[in-house]
Amino acid sequence: MATFTHVPDGVCLSRRRFVQGFALGGVMVGLGLRPTSALAQLSTQQGPAELRGKHFNLTIGEQPVNFTGMPSIATTVNGSVPAPILRWREGDTVTLKVTNTLSESSSIHWHGIILPNKMDGVPGLTFDGIAPGETFTYQFKVNQSGTYWYHSHSGFQEQTGHYGAIVIDPLQKEPVTYDRDYVVVLSDWSDENPNTIYRKLKKLSHYYNFNERTVSDLWREVRDKGVSETWNERAMWNQMRMTDRDLSDVTGYTYTFLMNGQTPAEGWTGLFKRGEKVRLRFINAAAMTFFDVCIPGLKMTVIAADGQYVEPVGVDEFRIGVAETYDVIVEPKDDRAYTIFSQAIDRSGYARGTLTPNPALKAEVPPMDPLPILTHADMGMKHGGMHGAHAGHNMAAMPKAMDHSLHAGHDMAKMSKKAMDHNTHAGHDMPMDHTTDTAGKAGYGSNAPIKHLPSEYGPHVDMHADGAQYRLDDPGVGLRNNVRRVLVYSDLKNLVKTPDPREPSREIELHLTGNMSRYMWSINGIKFADAEPLELHYGERLRITLVNDTMMNHPIHLHGLWSDLETGDSDHIPRKHTVIVQPGAKISYLVTADAKGRWAYHCHLLYHMLGMFREVRVS
Repeated sequence: MATFTHVPDGVCLSRRRFVQGFALGGVMVGLGLRPTSALAQLSTQQGPAELRGKHFNLTIGEQPVNFTGMPSIATTVNGSVPAPILRWREGDTVTLKVTNTLSESSSIHWHGIILPNKMDGVPGLTFDGIAPGETFTYQFKVNQSGTYWYHSHSGFQEQTGHYGAIVIDPLQKEPVTYDRDYVVVLSDWSDENPNTIYRKLKKLSHYYNFNERTVSDLWREVRDKGVSETWNERAMWNQMRMTDRDLSDVTGYTYTFLMNGQTPAEGWTGLFKRGEKVRLRFINAAAMTFFDVCIPGLKMTVIAADGQYVEPVGVDEFRIGVAETYDVIVEPKDDRAYTIFSQAIDRSGYARGTLTPNPALKAEVPPMDPLPILTHADMGMKHGGMHGAHAGHNMAAMPKAMDHSLHAGHDMAKMSKKAMDHNTHAGHDMPMDHTTDTAGKAGYGSNAPIKHLPSEYGPHVDMHADGAQYRLDDPGVGLRNNVRRVLVYSDLKNLVKTPDPREPSREIELHLTGNMSRYMWSINGIKFADAEPLELHYGERLRITLVNDTMMNHPIHLHGLWSDLETGDSDHIPRKHTVIVQPGAKISYLVTADAKGRWAYHCHLLYHMLGMFREVRVS
């Protein structure tokens, strides 16, 4: 948990010391929870408190914190960052009274929880928000089990600490056994006001990227590849006005990466006894950061993804996108400490923790991996040709640029909805053809050719991934060809049979689009304020295919409905609430429209969400 600490006058912290966090001194230890017993706690337990039961009182407010040696103000729930762990039981009806003591409106969205539309917690879409000084009561039946989380859906409050974990115990006996149970919440903290971060990105999209190419990089490439190949590659990137080192919009230059609210300098600690099975529930509650997670010296067995049990998969490492959750089991065989190492995708910093049989024992922190470099495949290139949206086009002939000024917060009640041609802009529905290729059948993805709409041309879109491919076996940039066994999406197989085996009756293809240099994000080249809702028919089974026409990973979250990820096994399709679309790639999932109402659908990168957002209507 965050704590306020005074820094003596005259103390100057280096940038590396600053982003690693300020060690507060002393050792604080968290005890795990045995599945059959109550939570054991020490008065010095690290991380947030756990609240159990059916009735909860939560207060949203502000709290002074100090993660870096500089005092800041966080948005908290019940006075802590992260917010309290909420432990529910499947089948119960929970009542949560949420009081807002902020000077601005707030909200709580229950991420991944299938619930009535009016309880989803998106201001302007499913309710009005919680006004200052008011209390809103959420009440719904818990119809699932597993690891989830909750966070604000108002403005940039999520960036300033408004997030927490949810653990739901199942009614039936679990398919796995374990002796200890820990929640591991990963997040990114900045002392900067998030509105300031956003303004900087709008003025200079690579403001926080300190990994740009240098003269020494050029000479090294000339030495390794020759002048001709180096010249051609540099010319291609320059013509597209892009860089192959553009991995994260916001980096460790301003972020301190946290594990259960603890900085890298301090580190979270969890205890075990040799031979025990330890369950770690990883939640990526960051605003903008993907993490690559490993525990040197320990194998991890992935048992659940986004709260749903999967067939166990043994791995050394996994990438967890913003808003995803993974549950793993580890079995330490020795009386030694192990480091839980979660490095940011751009290698600008890391979060860390320690699994140890003794609070006095600590493990070494491993060095970070080399800086990942994007490849042609990550850019969705087709036959090695140019794929920038502007390359080879007559700019004068393109549609007039739309107004892409974005809003400073995602309170949907304040956003306008301009009338657009629904057939052109809302996604192109395609009739299914089951006679030509089994690749179009449920569980195997789309066989429809990629199409770009007229709305995707112009200065608001700077790239087209004409050669986008399914890359379910690809661990992603920075994780390829290393010596570790890395989890990939094709590893995920639902532990139970696919609940809805129907073939999709139609397909919607959506393009994730943007102009990085102008920091504008959209879907099909249209920002949220100008987009028509996606209309789904109650009870239908449809396919959504996402094509990533950008060089960024995008975590796409559909509220209220499961996203059944097509990985090639129609009988055991993994169910997810957040799906990562790699740069220049495409991915497909099936959706059963079984919940009526207006639902949010968006990229979960906080500073992308303002434009890369749609309303989904099920009626």
